[in-house]
Amino acid sequence: QGSHIVIRRKFPDPRAYFFQNNDGRIFFAIPYEGEFTLIGTTDQDYKGDPADVAITDAEIDYLCAGASEYFREPVTRADMVWSYSGVRPLYDDGASKAQEATRDYVLKAEGGPGEPQLINVFGGKITTYRRLAESMMEKIEGVLGARGKPWTADAILPGGDFDRQDFDGLLAKFRRDYPFLEEAHARRLIRLYGTRAWRILDGARSLLDLGQVFGADLTEAEAAYLAENEWAREAEDILWRRTKLGLKVDAAAAGAIDQFLKSRPNAGMPLAAQ
Repeated sequence: QGSHIVIRRKFPDPRAYFFQNNDGRIFFAIPYEGEFTLIGTTDQDYKGDPADVAITDAEIDYLCAGASEYFREPVTRADMVWSYSGVRPLYDDGASKAQEATRDYVLKAEGGPGEPQLINVFGGKITTYRRLAESMMEKIEGVLGARGKPWTADAILPGGDFDRQDFDGLLAKFRRDYPFLEEAHARRLIRLYGTRAWRILDGARSLLDLGQVFGADLTEAEAAYLAENEWAREAEDILWRRTKLGLKVDAAAAGAIDQFLKSRPNAGMPLAAQ
């Protein structure tokens, strides 16, 4: 289990910091969504349904104490505005502690010559998903033969087809095309969607063309884009899984988003069926 806490921003500069806690583990403090600082992470064994994982009091104390060793002002529970936790599917390599277990993935094939093959994936994490998939394809090709050359290492993610050293240039172009947007709103859209931000506005000439504003500059146009292109089906998907605007809007806004999503044609249907 690994957990993080989000606090109001403690330092003004845009740098990420890595520190060493008193148990030897590394933890970090990263600028988060403009107004906040993300602090993580923890490492402890977890037993139970991964859907039920949640930060523990001990983890909160651990992160607050570690950050307080380095920040000018101490970090306390009162500073927390949110927390989240996840379960890492680590490969059991015999390590006595969760923090000592390998973060690498292991592929194991079953089935002898002439028998159906089953390839199992153990471990892995979001930071290695692309290479893991490529390794799996190499295993499959060992059984079925070559299927093509590797290509994902240089593949551009959706919306990433621009010069990554010129984010400000892309933002400036976006603001020229849509001058009615506030700078912070335009920056958030470009940061999240890259060149696909143009699809969200789709020829809009004013803020009114984007529909209802649910709060924190989240509009109907953006919610519709997320429903149509990124499988968002409820407010939680949009506020926490696609954006982090849940940090800035209230329950009433979440309810309004849910109502909007339910009112859309084909609401709840798989994209393939639409």
